[in-house]
Amino acid sequence: MATRRHEGSRETAPMPDSPTPRHVLLTRGAGFLVLWLVLMGPALKDLPVGIVAAAAAAWTSAILWPARGGLSLPGMLRFLVRFLPQSVAAGLDVARRAFAPIPPLQPGFVTYRTALPAGMARQACCAVMSLQPGKLPVAAEADGTLHIHCLDLREPVAEQLAADEAAFCETLQDGGRNG
Repeated sequence: MATRRHEGSRETAPMPDSPTPRHVLLTRGAGFLVLWLVLMGPALKDLPVGIVAAAAAAWTSAILWPARGGLSLPGMLRFLVRFLPQSVAAGLDVARRAFAPIPPLQPGFVTYRTALPAGMARQACCAVMSLQPGKLPVAAEADGTLHIHCLDLREPVAEQLAADEAAFCETLQDGGRNG
């Protein structure tokens, strides 16, 4: 298997940590409680458990997704318009290769240096990349180097990853600068 390397070019700036504002915790807790009620039904006997579960989920979400890590609705819409057709096309390409008498594959690993800092944003970007057929992030180094397994090294995988990362960063209000 062969390997290629690509360096990202975006710069990042650290942002100081700050506690999650109370209104953010209350909003998240209310949202988790609504989710609990939708999933479990509005039975009064289950409500105390739902309140405890919603509070635990809100507290956990404050650790995993800080208040400063907001999403951009316009960015998410642009991302979906790009991601969904790309995912279907990639899925059809993988199916075509799988059913070919002699599959046109040149599998291998591509190393890609992401500009996203370590943290939730980088992990979410890798999770989104894994949804694309034909590319699978398999390891991430502390310096931002991602190891991506791909089905065909003849494809411009590094350029596709750079475009995917840029589109993903548009979904984040801070552009992914703060992990």
